[in-house]
Order: sequence, then C-alpha cells, then structure tokens
Amino acid sequence: MSTQIFYASTLYGAVTLAAALDSGCFAPADRRLLLVATTAAVPETAVPLDRMPGFERLRGRFDAVLSWNDTIAPLHPAGWAPRPDDVPLWERHLRLLWGLGEEPVELVVESLQVAPALTVVQLFPDAPIDVYADGLMSYGPTRDKLDPLVGERVRRLLHLELVPGLRPLLLAEFGAVPEVVPAEAFRKVVDELAEDDPRAEDVPRAEAEEGAALLLGQYLSALGILSPAEEEDLHLRMVRGAVARGHRRIVFKPHPVAPASWSRALEREAEALGAELTVLGRPVLAEVLFRRLRPALVAGCFSTALFTASGFYGLPVARLGTAPLLDRLAPYQNSNRVPVTIADALLPDLEGVDRSGEVPDPAGLLDAVGFAMQPRLRPDLRPAAERYLAAHLSPRTHRYFKRRRLTVLGLPGGLPLPRNAVTRRLARRARHLQRAALGR
Repeated sequence: MSTQIFYASTLYGAVTLAAALDSGCFAPADRRLLLVATTAAVPETAVPLDRMPGFERLRGRFDAVLSWNDTIAPLHPAGWAPRPDDVPLWERHLRLLWGLGEEPVELVVESLQVAPALTVVQLFPDAPIDVYADGLMSYGPTRDKLDPLVGERVRRLLHLELVPGLRPLLLAEFGAVPEVVPAEAFRKVVDELAEDDPRAEDVPRAEAEEGAALLLGQYLSALGILSPAEEEDLHLRMVRGAVARGHRRIVFKPHPVAPASWSRALEREAEALGAELTVLGRPVLAEVLFRRLRPALVAGCFSTALFTASGFYGLPVARLGTAPLLDRLAPYQNSNRVPVTIADALLPDLEGVDRSGEVPDPAGLLDAVGFAMQPRLRPDLRPAAERYLAAHLSPRTHRYFKRRRLTVLGLPGGLPLPRNAVTRRLARRARHLQRAALGR
C-alpha cells in the first residue's frame, strides 16, 4: 500500500490541493490523508481549517482528515520541532497513530521553510516531497538555506499561474520542477465552495449585489511591516480611493484576526464620504466573493487575491501602499519583498498618484531581485541580474533595489569603488566580510 499525506493550514491551500487532485497532478495512491494545522498565535481561538465554511465540499477528496494540533498538543505547531535523536521515535509513533504501518509515504506540503511543514517532512526522512505554492511568495527565492536531506527530496513545485510569463524561483536550487495547477480547476473548486455555503442566506445585501468595490485587508502590522496606526490609515485610504473612483457601495474583507476597531473607523469614514460600507463578519475565501459578488473593483496592498481576481476572474484591480513598503521591508531578503515588488510593478495605483509607467521585462526584474535577496542560494542568477540592471535601471526600477545592496554585491547601480589601491583593497575586504555576514 502507498499513502499520500497532504498538509494544509489555510482554506486557500486546501482549495489549491483539491484543484491539483482534480487535474490529475498526483499519481494514484491507496490512501490520501489531509493533515490540517492551525498556526495562529493562539490556535484555540481560531477556526480550524476543517470547520471552515465550505470545507465539507473538499473533505470527500481525502480518505481521512488528521489534525496536527491534536497530534502534538499542547505544543504549538509553528514553534515545535523534534530533537534530531528523537526523529525515529516520532516517525514510529506517527505511523502507529495514523495506521501507516511500514508502507511508503509521499508528502505534499506548503511553506517548506518553516514549521509545521518543515517538521512534518523531517519526521518522514525517506519520503519524497512535493511542494505546492502559497501564493505570490512562490515567485521569490527560498527564504532560508534548507538542509540538503530535505531539499534534495523535493520533486515538484505545484503552483497557480498567478502571473503569466513568470517562473517561480522557490526551491529551484534543488531542481524542483515547476508545474502549473490549471486555473479552470481552481475556479471549479471555488464554485463548489460558493454554492455549498450553508450560511449564504446570511450574506448582507451589499455583498450579494454586483458592482460593489471589494477592499482586502492583510493585517500587516502583525508581521511588523506597518504599525497598527499606519495599517488603519492604509485601509482608510482604500475607502477614500474607492469613493474617488465613483464607488458608493464598498465591501471590506478584514483579516480574520484584525482588530474590530479598524472596521468601525472604516464605517465612519465611508459614512462621511456618502458611501455604504459592509464589513464581512465571518471568514470567507476572497475567491468565493469574486464569484458571488462580481465586484466592480478589487483593491488591496499586495494580496495574492489581487492576482486571482485579475487573472482568474477578469476583475479590475488596484494596489495601494506598496511603494513605502519596498523601502521599509527589512532585511532586504524579507520574504514579502517579491510579492510587494510584483504588485507594485504590475498593478495600477488605486489613488492614481503613481504614474511612473510600466516596468520593463518583469521576468528579468524578478531574477534580479531574487539574486539581490539570496546571492548565496542563487549565484546562478548573477548574470541575469547584471544584464537587467545594466539595461533597465531607472527611477522606475530603482525602487526595487537598495543602493547599498547593489554596492555590496558589486552590481550595476551600486556606488563606485575609490581609485586609491589601498582603499580599494579595504573596500573589497569589507564587501567580502559583509557578504559572509549576510550568509543568504
């Protein structure tokens, strides 16, 4: 017998898995198990994936649903990993607990760089691995250097083609083969969720009607990218931007754990502007809203949903607040840099303030940013980075790079080294030490 274990922590991820299964992306197996995890700071206060609206339509694709939280309780899924010496003991325990016996296991996981996905693959050290992409981050380089005992087992990177023409950089250093999950299969799974929501009759009138502007909240302050006050102001600007474009009915989809006070501030702002604002009071997949609402505009910061809205549902989209984030993301190799870069480069500005024009060669830009982020992991990208910067570095594209970073890496656009021979030697030595310190 053979068993495939699919790990998911979000409904978006589970829908992607269902679409991949429906498309025949996986070979037949005797059993397919779905392992779900709740990775919120306080998991007990969050709705588990297998109890979210619409999940029952996905359950039938698997022979059983397992809970990683229950398996390792009271430990936190995002913070626990076994000691190396305990791995054989844990593998035997899981095989007994999940009825796996000695049969071969295949693993399909998301976000391989961090727990709990990394933990799960470490506990089955002989299992081949497929990774499926969790949104725009798949277009960026691997965040951290992976143990070759893990990375060399990765066979494929399954991903939605969110940006046609861009090839994901994630895990390419291990030869992982990118494989596209068909958009049509993804939409069909979303249709199932939209039609089977038992609380559809509770949807507010403004959400049920077509033509509203849909605003997407991301809760960036929880990641330390913005302060709470700055993020609240970003949402207020979204409301003002939507009204300035002529929208008088607005639906706001907050992050599930964002403070309720932000929603009240948005309601007051919309009322002052003469608009009707509906704040969604329960978690719902953004793509379900695209199908049910058919909004006249989808606006956000750098959410993956902006690209599913545009590419999969043909909806008008706009971004807001990406320019200052490019400057503030730290360190430079922050894994959000590629999603912010893609949104800033390819989507129109909601407020119409940014009129800097189109970005030339987005694929070349991605290679250049990827090398600047992870020069040690992807040294093969240096020639592409040098070509792009030599040909296309301008005020429009310079925002995606730090001059100090370009200098340290010896790339076009960096500061020139002094002419004095001794000073040049010292500068080269300093650059070498800084590269070693970056280590990524």
